[in-house]
Amino acid sequence: METVSLTIDGRPVTVPAGTTVLEAASAAGITIPTLCHDPELTAVGACRLCVVEIAGMRNLPASCVTQVSEGMEVQTASPAVIEARRTILELLLASHPQDCLACDKAGDCRLQDYAYRYGIRSSPFRGETHAYAVDASHPFILRDLNKCILCGKCVRVCAEVQGRSVIDFAYRGFGTRVIPAFDLPLAQADCVSCGSCVAVCPVGALQPKEMQGQGRTWERRKVRTVCPYCGTGCTIELNVNDGRVVGVTSAPDGAVNGRHLCVKGRFGYGFIHHPERLRQPLIRKEKRFVTAGWDEALAYVAERLGRVKATHGPDAVAVLTSARCTNEENYLISKFARAVLGTNNIDHCARL
Repeated sequence: METVSLTIDGRPVTVPAGTTVLEAASAAGITIPTLCHDPELTAVGACRLCVVEIAGMRNLPASCVTQVSEGMEVQTASPAVIEARRTILELLLASHPQDCLACDKAGDCRLQDYAYRYGIRSSPFRGETHAYAVDASHPFILRDLNKCILCGKCVRVCAEVQGRSVIDFAYRGFGTRVIPAFDLPLAQADCVSCGSCVAVCPVGALQPKEMQGQGRTWERRKVRTVCPYCGTGCTIELNVNDGRVVGVTSAPDGAVNGRHLCVKGRFGYGFIHHPERLRQPLIRKEKRFVTAGWDEALAYVAERLGRVKATHGPDAVAVLTSARCTNEENYLISKFARAVLGTNNIDHCARL
């Protein structure tokens, strides 16, 4: 493999040819701030926050779209670079709502993080601001275009990863915004509610609706587990606050799915604390269900299954398993049906 040697902040770095400056810096352990870049998506150099200074170049190029070359000398934190980044942040904040105190994205907002890192307390630029109505039409996603920084990550993930192309840039200049076709509410668009746009949004423009007001980011404990809806085995993180699951997020390092989930995996967690969810065994007595202990319920089931098997034979019994069980649990029920009950009448709700 052909390699390229260069220096970044005085450190010698050798990377494969075709690597971008941003990737080379990351490989060397040097962090360059970005808002529009994502390793899974096409690099577009839209936010310009990742600018660097390269010897021999007059301007400050965006590191996410600039490939390394032999002998290149890169400075990622020179005075000119820091000044450029501060100006970019000030321009973004000029039309961005200053409601961090009440924004649910606080603590997980990259714009907020970078403003803190570079000491931006306010913007010297004053002018027109947006006053878009918040789109709450979607059952799972809250869309606030006033907070959108036009990084385009939602557009690219919808088109390049999900293959849906539900949203795109429209209008021009200061009026540019990301919308579905014909500027319809998101609920009326051809959205499959995968939530990938929410997962990649670096600010509070796209947020999960049901997690609003359910605790700050730092108050929520994340418990990693496996999605219960099908056998794919997607990794999910349960966001727990005060002993309750208040939301589900994806894990970037999930072995099967990465950051991406379907609508069930990301938003279908309402059953966990649903008031009608069964929490104790029920036994039918005198034509009505009554609560029973586990020992009583298991003894009752064993007696009834044994009676049916003795009277009508094992094939009078059928077993239906669930996709919400683990593979190991489904194996055990299959073994129980065949080895204990003596029947092959076993089926699975996700077979079709």
